[in-house]
Amino acid sequence: MKKIIIIFLTSFLFIGLLKADGSLVTEKSEETTQNEEKPKEEVKENDLDAETTSSVLNISAISAIIMEADTGKILFEKNSNEPLPPASMTKIMTMLLTVEAIDKGNISLNDQVTISENAASMGGSQVYLEAKSTATVKDLLSSVAIASANDAAVALAEKVGGTMENFVAMMNKRAKELGCTSTTFKNPHGLDEEGHLISAKDMAIISRELLTHEEILDLTSTYETTLTHQNGKSIWLVNTNSLIKFYSGLDGLKTGYTENAKYCLTGTMKRNDMRLITVVMAAPSKEDRNTDTINMMEYAFSMFYKDKLLDKNKSLGEIYIDNSEKRNIKFYLEKDVTTVLEKDRTNINYKYDINLEKTKAPLKKGNKIGTLTLHIDNEDIDYNLIVNEEIKKATYFKRLINYFKDLLSGKLNVL
Repeated sequence: MKKIIIIFLTSFLFIGLLKADGSLVTEKSEETTQNEEKPKEEVKENDLDAETTSSVLNISAISAIIMEADTGKILFEKNSNEPLPPASMTKIMTMLLTVEAIDKGNISLNDQVTISENAASMGGSQVYLEAKSTATVKDLLSSVAIASANDAAVALAEKVGGTMENFVAMMNKRAKELGCTSTTFKNPHGLDEEGHLISAKDMAIISRELLTHEEILDLTSTYETTLTHQNGKSIWLVNTNSLIKFYSGLDGLKTGYTENAKYCLTGTMKRNDMRLITVVMAAPSKEDRNTDTINMMEYAFSMFYKDKLLDKNKSLGEIYIDNSEKRNIKFYLEKDVTTVLEKDRTNINYKYDINLEKTKAPLKKGNKIGTLTLHIDNEDIDYNLIVNEEIKKATYFKRLINYFKDLLSGKLNVL
């Protein structure tokens, strides 16, 4: 009971402060402020704690979620599986497919992209790209991440996918690969289209994947910059996410607004080594979506912490690779094993299993050689096990020497 009262008072202060400065927060964005009647909330949490948290946070958006980025643990949700129009938050997937194409070497940031008539004709938020002109992938990605440019999003889609239609198919395929169950993309920009829907949970999942490409934060955390077109004309880009400037620490990811979607925002920030992802969908106003985002961030940072259980820099054992030069090779975690806990929790009970694969040389540094399965709080989480060095294949002569060494030491029994 004491804990609930403290949460209530803390959250009340957040809300009061935000409402007090709301008039000071202004956005230059693709969105047009409208006076709509506040939609009724439909809280669907299944237990009393969830209902209490939802009430204390006083979320105005129809749907919302808080996810810890490293573990993917959900810390709060409200109607998070309900498919809703995502507006320009769609561009989070567009950015993901673009940076993945760059990582694969299919395109580069310096590639020149010829702007099609289709891209140049896009309305809404745009950077006024001219048909038959060119722009670099870097400039187009910046235009999408900062100014939410629809014309730049289509130009990137056509560059990465060949056609916009093929790119949309790639978007839906990637969503399924990531485990999204309530997502159907119809376009790469997010303008209203029949059946173009995603849930807050799926949006958080896609955002979590995008954040594995940390370089994207250099763009999404930029509040303003200048874009120079091929013809020499310059355009001032201002981030559609005003919280980048007015809420210290928030460094992404994407806003959205259409008449059907209302006000949406996927936010992310890191504090005390814990990065959060928040999604609000169908908030009645800009102020509401910003307030919802900050309240969720402050709630999660005040109530939870991330604890490291296993260090990726510490060897967990050795794997025997018969055809390698060294044969006994140390293996490590690909990343730290962490968990997110309530701050008043003192006991952590966990165990793990290690499953090594049949492995042969050669191997490159970072190659996967097995899986560690963490068992904690009735949940099983898999982590990749890797080698931290290059493993060379032994020559025939070296393998013969190793054979006789094993024979003489008794490790090999020929009888």
